Amino acid sequence: MIQFAANLSMLFGEVPFLNRFKEAKASGFEGVEFLFPYDYSKVQLREKLDEAQLTQVLFNLPPGNWEKGERGIAALPGRESEFQHSVELALEYAEYLGCKRLHVMAGVCPEGEQIEQCFEVYLGNLAYACGQANSAGVTLLIEPINTRAFPGYLLSHQAQARKVIDHLAQPNLKLQMDLYHAQIMEGDLTTLIRHQIDYVGHIQVAGIPDRFEPSGGEVDYNWIFSELSQSSYDGWIGCEYNPKVETKAGLGWLESARNHFS
Repeated sequence: MIQFAANLSMLFGEVPFLNRFKEAKASGFEGVEFLFPYDYSKVQLREKLDEAQLTQVLFNLPPGNWEKGERGIAALPGRESEFQHSVELALEYAEYLGCKRLHVMAGVCPEGEQIEQCFEVYLGNLAYACGQANSAGVTLLIEPINTRAFPGYLLSHQAQARKVIDHLAQPNLKLQMDLYHAQIMEGDLTTLIRHQIDYVGHIQVAGIPDRFEPSGGEVDYNWIFSELSQSSYDGWIGCEYNPKVETKAGLGWLESARNHFS
């Protein structure tokens, strides 16, 4: 059954990060996701999950130097050893937190590097990561991200991700379909969902164009949720948006959304 997960990197910013778990539970969420766990100990995070009786749904591999503009290192030539260490660290956290999905950020191809070379490195690193994750029972996700948010990001269209998945043919490599990014880059979300759904391992939502609650903007999410309810998808929907108002005050859309999957 489809369930909704609160993205704690973006929701409940009214309270410190470690307090957001109980806020998510009190607001009706049964799972959480966030960008990166590495500033906190595994023990701290596990305690918060257990206290709130929440499932850790997803987080990202280490992204490299975020402050300097790096947005993942999987496609960066010369960083293969660092990437392998990042896989090891992420799987260590995933095992302790009971997390079954990890997002592998491709990254921005460095200036002076050929796109083809970056893709070759990307495919090799993904193949390595899939082997390591498969042994741990973890599914890896790749996500096309809009180039307005991350200029130069290697993976920006759904068809690109599908080709990567087909090429590697790894059973634990899936598509992370963020409908916010997909609408900005491509639109035609209903057709994208119908064509890609068998590849999808995780879905994320936000209003478009301002990344507020998925209850306004140019996409009718009631239509989207009805479409998903009729599809083969039975995973989580991550709520990865910037609340326009205080988080709880903006959650009125959630009850209506759940009705599509009851």
